[in-house]
This record gives sequence, structure tokens and C-alpha cells, in this order.
Amino acid sequence: MATTIRGRAYVLGDDIDTDQIIPAEYLSYNPAIPEERRYFGMYALCGVPPHQAGLPNGNVRYVPEGEFAGDYPIIIGGKNFGCGSSREHAPLALAEAGGKVVIAEFYARIFFRNCVNGGYLVPCECATRLVEEIATGDDCEVDVEAGTLTNHTTGKSYELQPLGDVKPIIDAGGVFAYAKQEGMID
Repeated sequence: MATTIRGRAYVLGDDIDTDQIIPAEYLSYNPAIPEERRYFGMYALCGVPPHQAGLPNGNVRYVPEGEFAGDYPIIIGGKNFGCGSSREHAPLALAEAGGKVVIAEFYARIFFRNCVNGGYLVPCECATRLVEEIATGDDCEVDVEAGTLTNHTTGKSYELQPLGDVKPIIDAGGVFAYAKQEGMID
């Protein structure tokens, strides 16, 4: 895992659910087939209502029409990010679209664990309501080791909650990589 992630931020609101992150109609693609897996990126966040997409302006697509990835490695969410069904495809879709880290006030726990276990995204939490502090397109940098988010557009910095016990799993690249690394499985 990269300890520093820099790029443009994409801002969402509260209660972004897994059906908005990757609608059920796109779950027919097989993530084990590389040619099909990339379609999860193409349709990432396409279920977010237009008035919420890329808040506060609304209607900013995460992935441009006809593309397989976007230009937003840092996703900023509000409260209850990843609620809804427990589909592992949600963090996979964000990762396939170029997402590296999601920062939210708090997560639905199953989404958080799917990020960690699959090694898809770094799920950070911040007590500050970042959806009111950061705008889509801002140049941001996340230092995972230091636990900070810096918005280079505004010059402001924010403290992130420690990753705690999941950090070694994230560092290893997911739960199976961690288990192999620790000699738990061959």
C-alpha cells in the first residue's frame, strides 16, 4: 500500500449505499475475468442521484461517460458511507475506477471490512465533516502513516482516525495476502 496518496477529491453526501456505488444491474459482470472486471469501474457511483454527485455543484460524474476509470483517487463521504447490502463489489468498483482511499465520518461496518479484506481501498475516518470543507476537484493528499489529509487547494489539514488493528491487513494488500504473509495459509 502506498503511504501517501495525492490527487483530486470527489465529494459525496451522507448515506451513500452500495446500490448507488454499483447498481445491481451491473453485478452480472464477473470480477474474476479481467475484461469484465473493468466494467465495475465504468459504472462506479453511477447510481448516485445527480443532485448528490460531486457535491456541492451536483451532477459531476465520478467516471466520464464511456471511460473505465476517473481521475479521483480520493473519495470523501459523509455519514454512513457504504450502507445497504453487503456486496463486496462496491469497494471493488471504486478501486477499479481509480479510487485509492475513502474518507468518511463513519462507515457501514460491512463496507469498511470489504475494503480492508479485499485490499481494495484504504477506509479512513475523520471526525471533521469534510463534505463541507472539501470540494470535488480539490487537490488533496492523504498521508496514511501520519494520519492526515491535506487539502492543497485550500491549505487546510485534517486529522484522520488511526486505522488500528486493520492496518497490517491493509499494508499486506488484503486478508488473504495477510494470512499468507503471517504463515496462516500456503
